[in-house]
Amino acid sequence: MKFTDGYWQLRPGVTLLRPRTVESVQPDERGFTVFAPTGRLATRGDTLNMPVVTVRFFSPAPGVVGVSIGHHLGGPPRLPRFALRTGDDHPVTVTVTPQYASLTTGELTARVARTGGWRVDFLRGDRLVTASTERSVGVVTDDAGRSFVHERLALGVGETVYGLGERFGPFVKNGQAVDIWHADGGTATEQAYKNVPFYLSSAGYGVLVDHPEHVSFEVASEVVAQTQFSVEGQSLTYLVIDGPTPKDVLRRYTALTGRPARVPAWSYGLWLSTSFTTSYDEATVTGFIDGMAERDLPLSVFHFDCFWMRQFHWVDFVWDPATFPDPPAMLRRLRERGLKVCVWINPYVAQRSHLFEEGRRAGYLVRRADGSVWQCDKWQAGMALVDFTNPDATAWFCGKLRALLDMGVDCFKTDFGERIPTDVVWHDGSDPQRMHNYYTQLYNQAVFGLLEAERGAGEAIVFARSATVGGQRLPVHWGGDCESTFASMAESLRGGLSLSASGFGYWSHDIGGFEGTPDPAVFKRWIAFGLLSSHSRLHGSDSYRVPWAFDEEAVEVLRHFTRLKLRLMPYLAATAEQTHREGLPTMRPMIVEFPDDPASAYLDRQYMLGPDVLVAPVFSADGEVTFWVPAGTWTHLVTGRQLTGPAWVTEKHGFDSLPVLARPGAVIPFGSTGDRPDYEWADGVRLRLFAPAPGQRTRVRVPSPGDGPGAEFDVSYVDGTATVELVAGASTGYDCDVVGAGPAT
Repeated sequence: MKFTDGYWQLRPGVTLLRPRTVESVQPDERGFTVFAPTGRLATRGDTLNMPVVTVRFFSPAPGVVGVSIGHHLGGPPRLPRFALRTGDDHPVTVTVTPQYASLTTGELTARVARTGGWRVDFLRGDRLVTASTERSVGVVTDDAGRSFVHERLALGVGETVYGLGERFGPFVKNGQAVDIWHADGGTATEQAYKNVPFYLSSAGYGVLVDHPEHVSFEVASEVVAQTQFSVEGQSLTYLVIDGPTPKDVLRRYTALTGRPARVPAWSYGLWLSTSFTTSYDEATVTGFIDGMAERDLPLSVFHFDCFWMRQFHWVDFVWDPATFPDPPAMLRRLRERGLKVCVWINPYVAQRSHLFEEGRRAGYLVRRADGSVWQCDKWQAGMALVDFTNPDATAWFCGKLRALLDMGVDCFKTDFGERIPTDVVWHDGSDPQRMHNYYTQLYNQAVFGLLEAERGAGEAIVFARSATVGGQRLPVHWGGDCESTFASMAESLRGGLSLSASGFGYWSHDIGGFEGTPDPAVFKRWIAFGLLSSHSRLHGSDSYRVPWAFDEEAVEVLRHFTRLKLRLMPYLAATAEQTHREGLPTMRPMIVEFPDDPASAYLDRQYMLGPDVLVAPVFSADGEVTFWVPAGTWTHLVTGRQLTGPAWVTEKHGFDSLPVLARPGAVIPFGSTGDRPDYEWADGVRLRLFAPAPGQRTRVRVPSPGDGPGAEFDVSYVDGTATVELVAGASTGYDCDVVGAGPAT
């Protein structure tokens, strides 16, 4: 939201208070509070009728400085709040002198000038990271009587900003106005399903605005050398998170907001959907699965989309008897074929659902101020909304899902969660503005928690569309409703990279696009991209996504890339362990892995899959693709052809290929099996060294898909010879080869 008209003037109807000077500082053991009048104090009389801005500095976690800016602070506490993992057990140094007041945690210091105008410097050692200057803080009132508080943090020359959730516009957010407000807007607009008021800076810091409600960002837009963020009300709290590298920022951010849970090994395999409005029944499902098996296409999960339930009844969690006369028997047959089953759900209850009256009587549905149930017709006729702030309502909803788990369902696609009204009353008294974005966290938390309780930690997974801060703890998320075009494929990738820069560890998308039917070329190119993502699902809206519906080459392409992904499971599993333990995403923007490479700042058509594999999807039918190769000797993962960077490279690829490059010196473990994801990854593993450096020694850990120890190997490359040694765990056989250098032993 913009408040100014150019640099000098305010917009019509806007009045603004700014802190002008520091009147006093009140230190305590863990921080300090600054009292900043909004005018100059020359005499005692100047204190009369003088508004004061109160600013509190604190440290909720190591390397994190919190700032709370307030005007009138007499209002009641507003719920909900983000569930941050804070504490007072880390060292904090508070210093107050006549010249400044400062707080230091780790290498990060917030230093407030006590003389002259308003200025706060955020420093890493002696190096300025960002700053709040004399025109940065504002307490705003508009002509409608609404109040806002804004802060502006300085941007350095060449500094670029990323994140703010899953956003489908330009990957670099400089120059954009971004509203943190959930909307079901598809992937082709500025709206987003996953809004996260956190940004990552190329200067090696991050900022989390600690507000679940609408947060408005002006990133180098209202003031081109600053990032502004504002909220409605009388106070604003934000956290500056230290680096110095993007990885360090994400580690600290996810330590604060939560690390992604482990996901089951089977979830990495190929998911196939009925698609949305297509005509399907048990015979259709069986035909799809038989068709995959007959064509030797490995399949891990089958997904039933909305119409597994009766029309106008969503959600009632009752299989449509006209199309699925014996669900337990059908699910048993799918299980006997080694498949997992996912079913679509959402948090809305249609008026025709038998659950509507049950929920209404019990008080489990969100109500208006007059006590009536909130209802609308935008999705399902007369639908209501489950009130997850009511523990009894959550238990009721989960009880219905538990019956499906007992029947043989393995996981749920938790769709929607964005269309949350603000003219309602919540059971726990939550602020409706704050609940609009936060609702999805309660919804996904309820379902994920049920799956953990029923299936065990590491076996729970949802396929969620909406999310906010902390949503990364509840994987997996997919990119929403995209069109079946190359342009939409590219915008989907931008969304995934932005989400990865916002602390989310796993991400998927609808292979081939959701809306419409893709051209065979789009479908085949999207297959390669989809199978080189953390999770891979074939799904559409009004047309099927089985490959033989396009052409026979699509079958071959799907087989090729599915088997490649399954062979890469030892590498992907090791990456996932890093995602779980450190909060680093599986699919990484180039800027995260190569922050010192100036070319990486704007790269949004390629990414790193884990730390060592570069992927550049092809966004054209003719197969031509231009991509950036960072410094060193990179190796095509499959062909062994080498490229030397730093350089821009243009190549042409068939549908069975794309640039997939191994990092210089990488040791990538390849599994022995290409027909399922949940085999014992260490057994028969082949450790491949790509362009190793003389004298290189690498420790490689290959996890186990279950509770086993996995295996650890020492790989060395000395005098042109590679040697591998099993140093921990177990493996029934392993091998080693070198690509781009001498022999292996």
